[in-house]
Amino acid sequence: MKEQKKAKLFSLKYWFVDFVRVTGAIPTYLWYRPKIVYESKSAKKKIRGGALLMCNHNCFYDPIYLMIAVWYRRHHFIINKQFLETKARWFLEHVLCIPIDIENTGFQTMKTINDHLTSGEIVSIFPEGHINDGSGEMRQFKSGMVLMAMRAKVPIVPVYIRAHEPRFSRLKIVIGEAVDINKLFDSRPSMSDIEKVTEQLFEKESQLKEIAFQLK
Repeated sequence: MKEQKKAKLFSLKYWFVDFVRVTGAIPTYLWYRPKIVYESKSAKKKIRGGALLMCNHNCFYDPIYLMIAVWYRRHHFIINKQFLETKARWFLEHVLCIPIDIENTGFQTMKTINDHLTSGEIVSIFPEGHINDGSGEMRQFKSGMVLMAMRAKVPIVPVYIRAHEPRFSRLKIVIGEAVDINKLFDSRPSMSDIEKVTEQLFEKESQLKEIAFQLK
């Protein structure tokens, strides 16, 4: 088992991903001097095994910022399938992106996400669905991420990225405690239950936002 994990760690298909991570991180560290804080001591523990990372969405650079926040793990980013219809298709396919139809998520997409999570990998999602309007107000979260975490039996880790104001100010990121979705349900949940948990996760993200805006 250890040999399989080691082989996966050094697999050639990850060389390009790691190259992008490093080349993207270096200028970001130098330019934005990221300040990463944690909600608690528990939140500071490194993420082990499969996990779904949820994060607010301010701009196109958020995936880079998220990789910096959790630098010790590779990320499979869930993206709108429309991006694969652009010139960036080749790049996105080679940096572990998972295309998804936001309006109609198919079985195969859910299976792909589940396979990554149950294999002990990290999948990162922006549950607002789109980049917000820049006002700092988050869009309501989509409930699909709760279903993903439930099916794979993995925690959801909330992360909040504070938008740059002014533009070249220091980057501020807050990482919250992991939320074990499956412990929130006593029995098979209804869609109403799932929606309530989605609202709770939105509130959790809002709490991280308050922490982020208190940072200097």
